[in-house]
Amino acid sequence: MTVRIASLVPSLTELVVALGLGDVLVARTGFCIHPAQALRAVPKVGGTKDVNLAKLERLAPTHVLVNVDENRRETVDALAAWAQPPQVIVTHPLDPEDNLALIDQLVAHFGALPGVRERAAALTGTLAAELAQTRPEGRAPQRVLYLIWREPWMTVARDTYIARMLARIGWHTFPAVTGGASGAARYPGLRGDEPWLADVEQVLLSSEPYRFDASHLAEAQRLCPNARARLVDGEMLSWYGPRAVPGLRYLRALADAVA
Repeated sequence: MTVRIASLVPSLTELVVALGLGDVLVARTGFCIHPAQALRAVPKVGGTKDVNLAKLERLAPTHVLVNVDENRRETVDALAAWAQPPQVIVTHPLDPEDNLALIDQLVAHFGALPGVRERAAALTGTLAAELAQTRPEGRAPQRVLYLIWREPWMTVARDTYIARMLARIGWHTFPAVTGGASGAARYPGLRGDEPWLADVEQVLLSSEPYRFDASHLAEAQRLCPNARARLVDGEMLSWYGPRAVPGLRYLRALADAVA
């Protein structure tokens, strides 16, 4: 069977290309922007949450890659109703360690294609080395507020990929809640008057999904008056797959800047 992959998740699109599958990638979202040169000719089919299903069906993918947090269940249900439904590959990495299983998951589906297993093995080895170097031992714990949105303020629960990424360097996100396997509770909102905000030591303003910039630093500082507010690269801290390799290095640099 000829393989035709549609990726509806930016991190997975990057992984597809890293595994040497760019030639069989037939669709991506408008947020799938890396690596730019490899994706230039790949058609866009809307966003992660508003997929143009009619256009996607015309592109006739055999496999569609989705993620529990980033895509809608309604999209997956619609794919199943097609006259020739594709195989839907559902991903849900919750921890940097889960990238190893994610690579294995794609190899299980596409490992017969030339070069995929070799590229996967190389990426797995590099990722394992970075994971081994990124540990909380010997680092001062920090109480962190990671902001992903404003008006209203929104942050991350402790069972999200972002929170567990930060936990690799002993940075613990607040509020100290878990959000469950899926749904809005994974990204709780803030009133702005919670007592624990006074105990936060680091406020991290992500570059995505809300594009925080320097104009928002003072506002965040008022939210947590005893914290240091700084801008951070959201791609480095929230994208999984091959981005986890430079992401873990970026994470260690953040920790070193506080030490």
